Amino acid sequence: METRPLGKTGLNLTKLSFGASSLGAEFRSVDLQQALRSVEVAIDRGMNFIDTSAYYGRGMSEVLLGQVLPKIPRDKYYLGTKLGRYAPRHFDFSARRVAESVDVSLERMRVDHLDIVLCHDIEFVDMRQIIDETLPALRKEVEKGKVRLIGVSGYPMKMFQYILGQTDIDVLLTYNHYTLQNDMALELVPVCQTTGVGLMNAAPFSARLLTNAPLPAWHKATAEVRAIAKQAADYCQSQGVDIAQLALQFSLAHPAFATCVTGSANPERIMQWADWAELPIDQPLLAEVQRILQPIHNWFYIEGRPENNDESRQ
Repeated sequence: METRPLGKTGLNLTKLSFGASSLGAEFRSVDLQQALRSVEVAIDRGMNFIDTSAYYGRGMSEVLLGQVLPKIPRDKYYLGTKLGRYAPRHFDFSARRVAESVDVSLERMRVDHLDIVLCHDIEFVDMRQIIDETLPALRKEVEKGKVRLIGVSGYPMKMFQYILGQTDIDVLLTYNHYTLQNDMALELVPVCQTTGVGLMNAAPFSARLLTNAPLPAWHKATAEVRAIAKQAADYCQSQGVDIAQLALQFSLAHPAFATCVTGSANPERIMQWADWAELPIDQPLLAEVQRILQPIHNWFYIEGRPENNDESRQ
């Protein structure tokens, strides 16, 4: 599978990566054996980056990874996790919790180092704590040899722009912001290229919005957004193509994003995505779908603290 440089970090990630949130049953109940097999299939199909978090399944994703990762040679994959968010309303970005969280993640996944650790969903807290306390504490974990690269993840573009302007990070993970419906993450490309920060994209399906599957109960899409997305999906179906295929191919295509992270606890789905990743994108179909989606192009929602969002752009 094609690899791309992750900024100036020295890592080269495959354009498609395995997201382990599904192992934490974030979208549906999962079959444990299938979930474990999906990790093995991702590696077998050439994906070299696994992304998880202490938040996914409130630890279950990391624990399940710990059942399968010891069977896979450590040089076949890079491993990233996240810290700071531990439950829907439980956040702790203190320096003490950083050290504890790194150690717990290492133990759960039964590995001796983490390639990437991200501060998770930082839009819910004061940015100054992330800059003054959390990231410096993570740098100490790098000095100890437990972590290689550090960065942030979350949703609002305003938050990323603030972090990039205030402190040094190695990597950044954005989600739902480089898809068929929303390409606002392109705003991050120039500054990341200038600073050498590795830019990663996640959620090409926008939490099922750009698929034929029912949306999870927590999805924030408005009635208009849902209706227009369905029009796009129906048009794709009329052309004999699953909109999910087009969505994945679109999110994989831009070379400025080192990788696109998406995941499933279904090994058949992982194989399907790997197949789609190697097919050429249907440009006429893409143009028509983008035309259908134009009324909701770059629609976004507010996440976290109001001051960490740019509400004026809605």
